[in-house]
Amino acid sequence: MGGVEILSSRVLLHPADHQATLAFYRDVLGLGIAREFGTDDHPGTVFFLGGGLLEISGSRPAAEPSSLMLWLQVRDVHAELQRLAGLGVEAIREARTEPWGLVEGWIEDPDGTRIVLVQVPAEHPLRRDQR
Repeated sequence: MGGVEILSSRVLLHPADHQATLAFYRDVLGLGIAREFGTDDHPGTVFFLGGGLLEISGSRPAAEPSSLMLWLQVRDVHAELQRLAGLGVEAIREARTEPWGLVEGWIEDPDGTRIVLVQVPAEHPLRRDQR
């Protein structure tokens, strides 16, 4: 029996403050835009997210917390946290090496979505040639 044939995928984020969240991913994180759609009243933006996509569209009530968590691999977590601090983004957890060997630092977008910035050290098993 075959599995589901996945042709494409993306993470959907419905923020309470659309403009602030859009500006964070576009201007602060500097993600590239894959496409924009919708109307002025109901805009949508799809960002490139490494090997995936992040779509910001729709909304949710401000009183309802975001349950989404993004895991973004970067080359140097410490350097990225320092760059973001210069743009006014406060780390909610400073970078540290986790028991599983990855270096992780956490930030939040203006909507309260937690973003885990991850660095895979050169000696980590994820870097080994699996052939």
